[in-house]
Amino acid sequence: MQNLIDKYKLVPHPEGGFYAVVHESKQSVKSPVVNKDRKAVTHIYFLLLKGQVSLFHKVAHDEIWNFYEGDPLRLLKYNGSKDEEDIIGPGCCEYVSIVEGGVYQAAESTGAYSLVGCSVAPGFEFEDFSFLRDEVETKEKLLRKFPGYQKFL
Repeated sequence: MQNLIDKYKLVPHPEGGFYAVVHESKQSVKSPVVNKDRKAVTHIYFLLLKGQVSLFHKVAHDEIWNFYEGDPLRLLKYNGSKDEEDIIGPGCCEYVSIVEGGVYQAAESTGAYSLVGCSVAPGFEFEDFSFLRDEVETKEKLLRKFPGYQKFL
């Protein structure tokens, strides 16, 4: 998959996998969630290789995941009380999944690799990003209900 990393100039992402910023809107909007100006929309390429996971994290705004190539992607969502799983990719399912702002999400490829795109509106800022592992009570609650999710923390 080095060819994809090189072609799209992907770099390691703090949550796992690789990414590259594709678009950051020149327009800005006032986010009602964080009460700050944000780019209207942002979009990245995101690549997960076999054995890599995107750790449980949340962003302030809605995120749309689009499948591009490779093997289907398993996307986990956790809102603090229940979990949901989507698979996006060829031959089995949808090509898009939406994660509402403030919902924890994690992901892994179901095969050798999954190349997806992620759009966030209002736009993504690392300031609006947090890991579930840093919220001890929520983390413990998740692991009591879903012990198999340990690898996503």
